[in-house]
Amino acid sequence: MSFGVFAAVLAAALVHAGWNVLVKGAADKLAMTISVAIGAGFVAAVVLPFLRLPAPESWPFLGVSVLLQSIYYLLIARAYRIADMSLAYPLMRGVAPVVVALFGATVFGEMLVGGQWLAVGLISAGVVALALGAFHQQPMAAAGVATALCNAMVIAAYTLVDASGVRLSGSPVAYALVLAVLTGVVTVVLALAGGARPSLEMRTLGLGLVGGAATTLSYGVALWAMTRAPVAPVAALRETSIVFALVLSRLAFGEQVGGRRFAAACLVMAGVAALRLS
Repeated sequence: MSFGVFAAVLAAALVHAGWNVLVKGAADKLAMTISVAIGAGFVAAVVLPFLRLPAPESWPFLGVSVLLQSIYYLLIARAYRIADMSLAYPLMRGVAPVVVALFGATVFGEMLVGGQWLAVGLISAGVVALALGAFHQQPMAAAGVATALCNAMVIAAYTLVDASGVRLSGSPVAYALVLAVLTGVVTVVLALAGGARPSLEMRTLGLGLVGGAATTLSYGVALWAMTRAPVAPVAALRETSIVFALVLSRLAFGEQVGGRRFAAACLVMAGVAALRLS
């Protein structure tokens, strides 16, 4: 991996953690999350006309993934409303790869080998340490941990769905852009159908556009990097977003990360990296 690719992926990891800061820092976290989804859809809609649509065979997978990713956005808002970012982010981003790895054996016939089982153990230990530590610090830790873990399941589910859909799409970039456009629409519909009345002010929508561009850029850089370097190291390097999230949560919100939580989150990151590289 060249230094340029390395630096780009590292920056993308920081950007991914950064848009989560926007959501966590908003007074109306649901409104900000919806705005990010809308912003991502808007950015995707600008680029999409220049690409051919994904093959019809991938559309059923697109439909399922749109629903799952919309739920993902709504759960992010809930997680950051009741839990520290330094707790929720590592749980959401760290547990999902374990679930993908375990279910990948069933879905794709990709069995885990010895090193991957060790990585799963590292992540599991880190997650347990994060959860146990949180129970001593936050009155709503149980609800926060439950929401973050639930969202990790959703992330794992749409990852598996997209892994199948993108292989049938004939155009991975177009698949991702269509997904972003439709997810923005469905996220709004689901929020309103659930009785939510988010305050979508111009400032919130403007910041959401920045966040949407950030999440689209982060994913785009990862796709580009995977054409310039082996996929496994790129995927592993992206997990540095967990450490960035800890640092940003401390700087932006004054969260008491502490040595134990930082060590547990680094254990999760190390396990995810080992899982990607195995």
